[in-house]
Amino acid sequence: MNAPIAPQPPRTPALTSRLPHVGTTIFTVMSTLAQETGAVNLGQGFPDFDCDPRLPQAVTAAMQAGHNQYPPMAGVPALREGIARKVEALYGRRYDPGTEITVTAGATQAILTAILALVHPGDEVIVLEPCYDSYVPNIELAGGTVVRVPLVPGTFRPDFDRLAAALSPRTRAILINTPHNPSGTVWGAGDLQRLYDLVASTDVWLIGDEVYEHMVYDGQTHQSLATHPGLAARALIVSSFGKTYHVTGWKVGYVLAPAAMMAEFRKVHQFNVFTVNTPMQHGLAAYLADPAPYLGLSAFYQAKRDRFRAGLARTRFRLLPCEGTYFQCVDYSALAVPERDLPEAAFCEWLTREVGVAAIPLSAFYGDGFDQRVVRFCFAKRDATLDTALERLARL
Repeated sequence: MNAPIAPQPPRTPALTSRLPHVGTTIFTVMSTLAQETGAVNLGQGFPDFDCDPRLPQAVTAAMQAGHNQYPPMAGVPALREGIARKVEALYGRRYDPGTEITVTAGATQAILTAILALVHPGDEVIVLEPCYDSYVPNIELAGGTVVRVPLVPGTFRPDFDRLAAALSPRTRAILINTPHNPSGTVWGAGDLQRLYDLVASTDVWLIGDEVYEHMVYDGQTHQSLATHPGLAARALIVSSFGKTYHVTGWKVGYVLAPAAMMAEFRKVHQFNVFTVNTPMQHGLAAYLADPAPYLGLSAFYQAKRDRFRAGLARTRFRLLPCEGTYFQCVDYSALAVPERDLPEAAFCEWLTREVGVAAIPLSAFYGDGFDQRVVRFCFAKRDATLDTALERLARL
């Protein structure tokens, strides 16, 4: 008689990470620390105030009207038509709602999907550093090679000579972010023309991260890639209702692209999210019919920017320009405290624990952790929140 086989203990198979160098994002780390310490959270980029009550009312009306099942894969037609009208009115280019616009589960999903649709193993993709933290992992997941080109330190303007030098026969795409997170720099029409001069004779695609398109200050206007015919013909342009309408948790955005590229985009989109929350799309379509909320957004945030900058001007922080977004970068190297010599990440931890204000180190937006003694504050907050933060920062 055979002896019984001894039961084997449960065994979890070994795993090789697709992203071995990726940990928890700095935004989660600093928000968690702010919550633990009771600090004012000016780190992660989300408002602490609510949206226009008409917007959730429109979503409620959509649910009550029975819009609770799957919508079309590319998005609710009324919303895509509204996007097309808005883009044409602002930027002078008509995108076909049927073949050139897709509604996405936020801008981060849109960028990942664009990269997966475009990039083949071995392709090079240029990112301009400092850059948003999802870009590089997205490229790596697609099997692409990341080529890092720094923006000019201090001004964060594009360095077109370095960009030209980075182009190669293997370059598949360039990621362009304007208005720029984290620096608040805004590209002008001249920048778009210089970009076109570089790529016009190539097969390079552009992915335009334009989620802060309605936050541009001091009389400037957002220069979308859609405004330049030569760039629009080779661009996937991403925007975000979450940023525009103060509903970051809804995770609804959209992509504009030429029809042939959009067909490829949708092949990937249908297999990673398929489609996006139905009643929210109907609510957004109804709300988008009134242009006043997005047309007034720059003035709304410029008032907050000016209030925050005026308060910071009474400290030893050196203010960097903020032309757009809802982020203000500051240089802390002249503070009258010994912690001014700390690296950015350590300084942010000290600032959160000891001063009671959370910020984000700019070094987190660089692959090599380049340290400039610069941190980023988010001013998308209630005036009372900003004033409390400024009171705490005043001792510096």
